[in-house]
Amino acid sequence: MTSYSIIKVGNDYVVQANDKCILKVGSRRRAAQLISDATNLLNALAVVESPEIAPEAPSLARETPELP
Repeated sequence: MTSYSIIKVGNDYVVQANDKCILKVGSRRRAAQLISDATNLLNALAVVESPEIAPEAPSLARETPELP
């Protein structure tokens, strides 16, 4: 998982991911909200890309009709 941090630079706040500056915003609260949103999106993407539950087989087996 990526490590996020917020640092103050002048009057702005800079969001860092793994020591790389990725975003500059005007308030610490907005920076924290953006980190939370990004984390939620990345977690949702991870679930979509690699589901842990295998697809189930159909519960009803189809019978092949006998032809006369």
